[in-house]
Amino acid sequence: MISKRKIEVFSAGCAVCESVVQLVKASACPSCDVVVLDTNDVQVAQRAKSLGISKVPAVVIEGVLADCCASGGVNLTTLKAAGLGSPAP
Repeated sequence: MISKRKIEVFSAGCAVCESVVQLVKASACPSCDVVVLDTNDVQVAQRAKSLGISKVPAVVIEGVLADCCASGGVNLTTLKAAGLGSPAP
């Protein structure tokens, strides 16, 4: 059985969020499970807050908010260093 790497994109549906969703999907590998979560949903917003997300778009890889999303904005190099596009161990 192939282990999947869970990639979550927290989005509000705006144009910037949609461009990040497309970037993540295009950079994901076959064993990456990309899930887009709408922060307009109260439960999703609560989970985002519990993960330290204060702005969207934000990317969480294997339950950890990507460093770039915690400090500035989405950065593909940082996301790849966190595992985007690489098979799960």
